[in-house]
Amino acid sequence: MESYLPSKNLQPYIKIFHIIESEGVMENFILPDTAIVMAIRFKGIVSAKENGIESTLPNAALSGLRHAPRVIKYSPKSGNVLTIFHPGGPAAFFREPLHELSGLSVPVNSFKNFMDAGDLAERLCNAESNFDRIKIVEEVLVSKLNRNIIDPLVLHAAQQIKSGQGNTRIKELIETLSISRDAFEKRFRQTIGTTPKQYSNITRIRSLIDKAKDHKTLTELAYSYGYFDQSHFIKDFKLFTGQLPSHFFKAPRFW
Repeated sequence: MESYLPSKNLQPYIKIFHIIESEGVMENFILPDTAIVMAIRFKGIVSAKENGIESTLPNAALSGLRHAPRVIKYSPKSGNVLTIFHPGGPAAFFREPLHELSGLSVPVNSFKNFMDAGDLAERLCNAESNFDRIKIVEEVLVSKLNRNIIDPLVLHAAQQIKSGQGNTRIKELIETLSISRDAFEKRFRQTIGTTPKQYSNITRIRSLIDKAKDHKTLTELAYSYGYFDQSHFIKDFKLFTGQLPSHFFKAPRFW
């Protein structure tokens, strides 16, 4: 895997680009995350397995936020460019409400602003280097950039949730924003791709997993993230990872 930082004009919207190439069969265990991802396959086949069902992914797909893990399987000689957006970043390129992507991987050329992007995978396949592939993707994204300012209220709220490691009380957050709950939740779903509560849950568990090494026991870890009921913690954790906490932290690396 090679990683590339976006150019300056795309940095407000895109966190990073990854190029993943596999010589043999490779599987990645993918946890839910707060980032919407655009994946473009320029060679080979890539499939996703979720809830026991495996399906081939489109050549160029936009994947919405998920609330359960899945396995991505790369065929031998496969190659893919992943665009990892910042929360809210896709709203600068895609006109459709992002919550409609929840749990889905949708062909990129099915979106109004990207209907002419059907040959993108072929262009990447014919590129001479990975650097050239990133350049092609950036050129397409810059040409599709349709607004420079993404809902500042929603972005502020998402940042507050992240800063609070998912433990921010949504009701108290809304009270600081001078907006009704219904209006806030609608704007949040459209821009971020999920509800504030679900976004908080993803942020909370991801942060908990990232900080696990700083705690001596799983009980201490759970308490530090506001779980005072062990059964509640185990239930949430298993829904998020598909595994019990004790099994998960002994398993191979995840993404």
